[in-house]
This record gives sequence, structure tokens and C-alpha cells, in this order.
Amino acid sequence: MATSISAQALESLTLGRVAAAIFLLTVGSFIVDFTWKPRYSKSLPRVGNGSGVVGTVKNWFGYMTQFNKWNDDGYQKYSKHGHSYVVPHAPSRIPEIVVARSQTAWLLELPDRTLSAKEAHRTVLYNDYQFFFLDDGFPIRTVHKHLARNIVGVIPGVQEEIQLAIDDVFGTDTENWKSINLWEAWLGIVPRVTNRILISAPTCRNKEFLKGQVGFADDIVRNSFILNIFPRVLHPIVARLVTTSNWWHWRTSFKIAKPVIEQRLHDMARKAAGDPKYDSYEPEEDLVTWLIRQAYAEGLTEELNAEMISKRLLPVEFAAIHTTVITGHTLMLDLLSTDPAQKLLDILRDETSTVFREEGKKHWTKTSLSKLHRIDSAIKESMRLSHFATALTHRKVIAKEGITNPEEGWHAPYGSLLMINLAGTHHDPDIYENPDKYDAFRFSRAREAYDVQQGGDEKKNLEEAMQSKRQGMVTTSDTFLPFSHGRHACPGRFFVAHELKMIMAYLLENYEIKPIVERPKPMWIGETIVPPLDAVVEIRRRKTV
Repeated sequence: MATSISAQALESLTLGRVAAAIFLLTVGSFIVDFTWKPRYSKSLPRVGNGSGVVGTVKNWFGYMTQFNKWNDDGYQKYSKHGHSYVVPHAPSRIPEIVVARSQTAWLLELPDRTLSAKEAHRTVLYNDYQFFFLDDGFPIRTVHKHLARNIVGVIPGVQEEIQLAIDDVFGTDTENWKSINLWEAWLGIVPRVTNRILISAPTCRNKEFLKGQVGFADDIVRNSFILNIFPRVLHPIVARLVTTSNWWHWRTSFKIAKPVIEQRLHDMARKAAGDPKYDSYEPEEDLVTWLIRQAYAEGLTEELNAEMISKRLLPVEFAAIHTTVITGHTLMLDLLSTDPAQKLLDILRDETSTVFREEGKKHWTKTSLSKLHRIDSAIKESMRLSHFATALTHRKVIAKEGITNPEEGWHAPYGSLLMINLAGTHHDPDIYENPDKYDAFRFSRAREAYDVQQGGDEKKNLEEAMQSKRQGMVTTSDTFLPFSHGRHACPGRFFVAHELKMIMAYLLENYEIKPIVERPKPMWIGETIVPPLDAVVEIRRRKTV
């Protein structure tokens, strides 16, 4: 009897019925998803392809190719004139309220119990699935507490790793020009240098370890796009399937890192226990050590094992690797596509050699790197012009009662997402003169003018000194947002600034690079850039005099 029923059931499963069932499940899932999304005030203007069922579906399909245009339209029509607006998103994402540029301070000053940066990132990146359900902010908290205070000490090691990595990637042939894929070149440098302060040498040079860490970072980006198009009600199934690659890449790296982390845990535990054999022991100053110290400080014994520490490295790897690779990649394209008559590379090379010679040291220091005003400006200008995301400042409303905007009166209920339009701000002619032009020394002119001035009014000089310092790339503001702004600004930006300056200094001092006739164009998918990955440059080692 059971066999007969099973046979009848199988016979009834025609291709058409299966397709219809899948269709109904998909439509039903989107309907359920839609009911969970917050409703925004009708007083807020909308951009995109309209509202209602038809408009919503059009927006879902248009997100991948039109999101940038929607945001630009909204900025020009509303944001820069003091009005917020709503921009549609991918099917599983909540439409976001883009807060008016003039209200940036209001947004960023609201307390975390009302507007949460962590919950916004958790939503946007699907952290619950992508980071093994570890989303309590412990590694970021550790970076905040330990990176800045140790940055002076890590600079010599980072400089060493930069030099070794660049020599490996670009070669040392002084006779022949070498064609090299620029994206692959930066991928050969940045992950290795980044891991010098995460897990130290020699692990930071292990190709299999780096392959796993870079692969994990790639997984986060790719999986976010995939999960964007599936309704959230299906994520418990879909997400577990697509994030198997996350687990695989972590496992391959962990196999290599495990003995290193276990040895560090053992040695630091013995020193903490007062073992006289470890009186002179000093661990490497890297994130592994800092995570162990922070775990001891907070009494978090569950953090003191190799597997947990290796997983704690992952969000920092993700945050640091591709953002820095994209920044270095776009910087090189901006510099090399500028009119050669401006001699940008020669000017920058002269600055690095002059500062290094004046310091009279073999290694860069925090002080000497701070004097590279022109390189700092060239990097900052590239970050302004060639941003890699439409927005990097997101907040989620977690106050049960929601929030009400005091300026315009609109209400954002619990679960709403808010953001600041980075792209529009960075290309606003009211803020930046000729905003679509790469002006390498846009931010260094005021600093250089202050450095050469003599005498004058002391109060005025102090004001000018403060103004010149605010031109540096690590100084965030409501008009410069690549590192976000406010209390949740990127805690690693000081290290990134030093890292990029040292990379550029070594490249300029030791290599010749041919200019490119036309800057290759990137492509945008949704709110994220896809750099011109096939861009190739011609490079060779400079002959030493």
C-alpha cells in the first residue's frame, strides 16, 4: 500500500507541477519578506523606478545596474538641498533612507542604543551566516585598544615586509620592462603586509595561508550579492549552502595558523603564570597577541583557544584586505593616467627621498611618514575621486519606538536602515572645485603653505596649523567619508595610511612605471565597485647609482 502511494505521488510530480511549486514558493517567500520590512513615511521622496508592486519588482531588477544613478539623482535633487530620500535596494535588502548631507552630524551623534553601526553591518553583510555566528565586536574592540598604541613599534616590521613583497611581485630586473596585472600585483602585496601585523612572519608569507584568507574575503563579497537576491525567509537554507566556501577557506588557513597560535597561547600563559623560564619572553606585537591580552583583560576564557582566535582574525582580514587593495589599485591608475607633463611620480619621488634623507635613518618612523604631505594628498584625493562604494556609513534603527528626524519630521521605525551618500558628497562642486578631476595635491597645498610661512600673528598661525592638519587622509569629516566618520570611523585607518605611504615610497624609489594613455573604467554592481581587473602596467627596477 505504501509503495503504491509513493508511486502515485512520484507520477504526479510532473515538470510543470514542480516548476509551479517552486514559483509559488518563491513568490510566497517574497511576500512574507515584504511584510517584515519597515514602512517609511510618505513625506520622504523616493528615487528609482516607482512604488507599488510593479515599481518594486522593477527596482529589484534595476538594483544591480542603476543603484548608483538612483543615488546620484537623489543627491542632486534632495540631499544637497537639505532633504532626505529613500533609495530602493535588492530583493532581500531593506530600502534605505539616505539622510540629507546637512544632517550628517545628527545621524552620527545619535547613541548606539538608538542607531547601531554594528547591526547595520550585520544586516548588510549577513554576518550571522558569514562569520560563523561570531558577531560581538570583540576583534574590532581589540583593534581599537591595541593598534594605535603599538603602531610605532610595528612600522619597521611592516616596512621590511613591504620591501620583500614588492621585490617578489615586481622583480628586480633593471634592464627589461615587465608587463604586470596591477590588481594581481596589489593582491600579492597587501594581504602579506596586512598579516604581518595580524599573525607576524613567517606565517604572513605562507601562500596557502594567504590564499585562504583572501578567499574568505572574496566569499563575503560574493555571498552578499547572492543573498541579496534571495528572500530572507529562505536564508537559513540558502545561506548555509553558499557559505560552505567560507568554512573551507577558513579551515585551509587554520591548519597553517593553528600551531603558531597554540604556541603563542602556551608561551603567554606561562609568562602570565610567573614561570621564571619566560621572564624575558616578549610575544610578537600582532593581533594574535592583542586578542590574547584582551581576552585575559576581560576574563574571556572561551577566547583563549587557537580555533576561536583564528576565527577572530577573519573580520579584520575582510575589512583590511580588499579595501586597501582597491585603494592602492585606483591610486596607481589615477597617478599613471594623469598627464605625464605634470611629472607626478617625479615630484612624489623627490618628496620621499628628501624626507628619508633628512631623517637620516634606515627605517621609516611615524614622524617621518607624517611629513609625506604630497603622497598623503595623492592617496586621499584618489580615495575621494575613486571611491569603491556608494556609501560606507550605514546605521540601523534598534530603538523599539524608532526615531524621528527633528529637521524634516519624518519617522523611521524599528529596523529601518539609514545611510550617508558618500559618492554625491565627494563629487559635489559646492564642496570640491573641479570634483571630477584628479588633483593629486589638492589637500597638500595648505599644509605646505603653512610649513613654509614664517612669523605673523601667533593665533592665526595656530588656526592655520590646525586647518593644515585636518587635510590629512586619516582625518574624517562630513565631506570626506572613505573611513566613515564619527565614533565608528575605521580604527585601522592610521595603519592603512602608513602602509600605503611606505608602499608608494618603496615603489617610487626603486621602480620606473610607464604612464597609461587612458584610465580604464571600473564597473558598478549595485552599490559596490568592480575595479578594472585586467589593467596592466609596464614596470622595471630602477638602476642604483
